[in-house]
Amino acid sequence: MRIFKILNNNAVVAIDGYQEKIVMGPGIAFQKKRNDIIPKDKIEKIFILHDQSSEKFQQLLMALPEQHIELAERIISYAEGYLQAPLHDHIHIALTDHLSFALQRIEQGLTIHNKLVNEIKLLYQKEFEIGIWAKEEIKKELNIDIPIDEVAHIALHIHTAKLDSPAMSESLKQATILHDFVRKIEAYLDIEIEESSINYQRIITHLRFALKRMEEEGHSDPIDDSMVEVIKTKYPKAFECSELATNSLEKEYSVKLPDSEVAYIALHIQRLINNE
Repeated sequence: MRIFKILNNNAVVAIDGYQEKIVMGPGIAFQKKRNDIIPKDKIEKIFILHDQSSEKFQQLLMALPEQHIELAERIISYAEGYLQAPLHDHIHIALTDHLSFALQRIEQGLTIHNKLVNEIKLLYQKEFEIGIWAKEEIKKELNIDIPIDEVAHIALHIHTAKLDSPAMSESLKQATILHDFVRKIEAYLDIEIEESSINYQRIITHLRFALKRMEEEGHSDPIDDSMVEVIKTKYPKAFECSELATNSLEKEYSVKLPDSEVAYIALHIQRLINNE
């Protein structure tokens, strides 16, 4: 392969046959010029991005600090090893762009609060662990201590880059649904649910799988009708709270859960009431 365009010291656009590729490796373009042959021992990664994606990635590689690019690539490589699965090539654009912008904001004293931190941590545990690893690498490399809000952003980028994952918008929607659902329960009961508590995790986990069952199977029936009536009669306050929260899902997100799910969630809410 020969160099077609130098993007930075560690990245070039190369022509391989009739195909344009982005080739990366430490010092791959050092003291090189157009049409020079790329040494094979310098090549670490090769990307074949198409149309606008290729152009966007080239622009990023030329515009962003090389240290930020190297960090993003290290995080991506670690994530693929940790998950034992390849990530979609678009992660090289999305994560690199986000990470560099976040680091610049933090250096300027600007942080953006991520209200979905706890939901992302529960939904995407492995990805969140990768985010924690990234936080430590960034601290070690740049002496910048990114907040846990950014750890959650990194986790979400990693999750949506998995080849079998939904788009970022769908992942954010699910996390937002869970967040809003818990806030509705808190408002009704006039309590604050400790986000590290087992009761919080139980509600989030149950609702997550209820939504997944509805999406995949079109129904969700964890308990039978007779038990629904028992729960409704025995725990009226918890059942009413569950009804209010599940009705909000239908109004705001067009997600309708059956009475069996309303009753089962009421059991989790009753635990909260008992604890209070």
